[in-house]
Amino acid sequence: MPKDDSIARDQIARSVRQFSALCFRTVAGKAQVLLVTSRGSGRWILPKGNPMDGCSPAETARQEAWEEAGVSGKVFDRSLGSFDYIKDPGEADIPCRIDVYPLKVKKLLDRFPEKGQRRRKWFSLREAAAKVEEAELQKILRSFDPKSID
Repeated sequence: MPKDDSIARDQIARSVRQFSALCFRTVAGKAQVLLVTSRGSGRWILPKGNPMDGCSPAETARQEAWEEAGVSGKVFDRSLGSFDYIKDPGEADIPCRIDVYPLKVKKLLDRFPEKGQRRRKWFSLREAAAKVEEAELQKILRSFDPKSID
């Protein structure tokens, strides 16, 4: 086995688990996804965070969506899949595995904890997949069908 593959597998085995919300709505029969910018690099991401005591993974995803994007809505307990990324690349290099939970947006709030620290914007599924960096997340976005969960 090549050395690079063993390093990648070792990083995944040691990865930090996080939960994210795929915040969506339907406009004129087409699904749209809300992305936010990261606080560090400003790249487009899904709201995500670490497990919270007393909260299920889906509830954690919902809480993160409110804190980072001002989203209020219905979260679903079924994960759409997961993706891996490196947090703080070049500095701490923390491997993370993110489980993605769909959240149907009912309301976008004007006041939320991280307002002013992030931007938020609606994208089509295709556009959102092109904006995010992680190939596994791109696949989740391209294959997402709100009708399959609602």
